[in-house]
Amino acid sequence: MTPGRGRFITLDGPSGVGKSTTVQALHEELTARGVPAHRTAEPTTSDLGRFVSAHFGRIRGHALACLVAADRYEHVEHEIKPRLGAGETVITDRYVASTLVMQQLDGVPLKFLLGLSANVLMPDLAVVLTADPALIAERIASRGPRNRFHRDPTAPGREVLLYGAAARTLTAAGVKVLVVNTGEATPREVAASIADAAPDSPITSAASPQSTPSQGP
Repeated sequence: MTPGRGRFITLDGPSGVGKSTTVQALHEELTARGVPAHRTAEPTTSDLGRFVSAHFGRIRGHALACLVAADRYEHVEHEIKPRLGAGETVITDRYVASTLVMQQLDGVPLKFLLGLSANVLMPDLAVVLTADPALIAERIASRGPRNRFHRDPTAPGREVLLYGAAARTLTAAGVKVLVVNTGEATPREVAASIADAAPDSPITSAASPQSTPSQGP
């Protein structure tokens, strides 16, 4: 690891795939390995992030995509970069891949979303969690719907396909991507595989998905 600069790891995936549980397990795994780590999430707890969360059900489409992107740029500037600069490994629950999926489900073209992400800090490792759509639907049903997408029975299958496309988009942009099936391993096993895959040296320049070809589901 480059002195004074931590690693940046993002976790994305369909609702119900186990992101929050995996983020916690990864934080514990890194801590056990002696790696200083910091957990965060999007939308953030800033004033802007809380606004996005509070109005997610009412604001849609391009407007919501712009708000999510604005929250991300503020997140990077005020939390992620300072933590990385202090030598911590930052783990965030949701990042660019989630935008490329959720806002597409909301009817926003991929080209527009790539433009919004053109100048955002790219992760040293982008983890995309996946699972069988039937298992995801079962988990959502057992815990109850938490947003408007959860009321669509076709959403789990569409999300899995779109996250696969998002993983390919990030890979084409030069980002190291790890796809993990959470239906085939425990959270601790998933966390260990992510920690093992994390690069020793961080990316020195931000890659951008803007230059990649558009990919659909």
